[in-house]
Amino acid sequence: MSVLPADRSELFGTTDSRPHILVGVTSAQTCILLPARSQALMDAGFRVSIVSGPGAMSAGAKSVRGVSTHVLPMEREIAGVRDLIAFCRLLRLLNRIKPDIVEFSTPKAGLLGIVAAWIHRVPVRVYFLRGLRVETCSGLMRMILLWSERLAAACSHVVVANSKSLGRRAHELGISNEKKTRTLGEGSSNGVDALRFSPGESGVREEWGIPASARVIGFVGRLTVDKGVPELLEAFAKILRRQPDCYLLLVGWFDAASDALGRGLRERIEGHPRIVCTGYVADAAPYYRAMDVMVLPSWREGFPNVVLEAAASGVPAVATTCTGSCDAVVPEVTGLLVPPGYADAIAEAVLRLLGDEDLRAKMGEAARKWAVEHFEQQRVLRMTVLFYEELLRGRNRSPSTKIEALTE
Repeated sequence: MSVLPADRSELFGTTDSRPHILVGVTSAQTCILLPARSQALMDAGFRVSIVSGPGAMSAGAKSVRGVSTHVLPMEREIAGVRDLIAFCRLLRLLNRIKPDIVEFSTPKAGLLGIVAAWIHRVPVRVYFLRGLRVETCSGLMRMILLWSERLAAACSHVVVANSKSLGRRAHELGISNEKKTRTLGEGSSNGVDALRFSPGESGVREEWGIPASARVIGFVGRLTVDKGVPELLEAFAKILRRQPDCYLLLVGWFDAASDALGRGLRERIEGHPRIVCTGYVADAAPYYRAMDVMVLPSWREGFPNVVLEAAASGVPAVATTCTGSCDAVVPEVTGLLVPPGYADAIAEAVLRLLGDEDLRAKMGEAARKWAVEHFEQQRVLRMTVLFYEELLRGRNRSPSTKIEALTE
């Protein structure tokens, strides 16, 4: 995959054949997205380290042989003294491993990590925007998050937005200017494995007691307010009144975040005879094949991998027009878009697809073709590797042209 010359000293000013990249995220659950990306960088000749908060999901990062992992407790919410401790630990980590390039993402790791890397003058600093939590916050919290994003962007050489709409939104909020912001290709940090996620048979319905003849509406992701789960439940109640043979398949977990679902909604999900809630699953591929329609009613996204995975599986999606999600569906071709927060719109879109088998099949076929053409995983990862190689080439240029080269 790599286009680096055999003699890497030409680019890196050293005989070390393995330039070192440190990838940092706040929560261990984000590590789910890192194995393929880490493997691609390793295959291209990078030495890869990952730092994240503790948690069982960090095992994904450890699954790539040769990747160095560091567990560093970081709170997702404002935590005062604990944030200061995490910042000092990041400073020590950077001093010890001395990376050539850092890529930090998610709000807390993005802020603490990029500022620490700026203090250490890490040669190449990348702030990776996976989404903007600020979009669903208000008041003082919104102001704090907004200025945190701006500070992280200011201390970076380049801001990589996970989708084109996310980049535009970052510009509108004054987080980063157009010259400093990049989106690779059509977006997505990971692409989609078109072999793993593909149409086919699945034993999921039998496993969870869902009749073969039933219509299945699927959701994959964290079960939270920002993911639109309350509206999805309301829409499902409306759908059942017109399509009583439907099931709602929730493939995800109750996330204890600031936008966590209340007890009443959790009890409603757990006690509903037509709602199947699986909890976290390591491999969602068979679950997409059990769906007739995939729904992601989010209020904010970066670029939703789950919509790509559904598309590659030949399943049309109903998503919202919010930032990020609007990039993951071609309206009326691979699925349908509705405004966020409107249960009636979700219900009508789902019922339209459930009621027209030919339309579902046509959209499912178009969705897979579109996902494979634009977001096949090796294509996306190849662009990522080439991008980081070019950033490292730029680091050896004169100081007056370095930043310009990194952001072109």
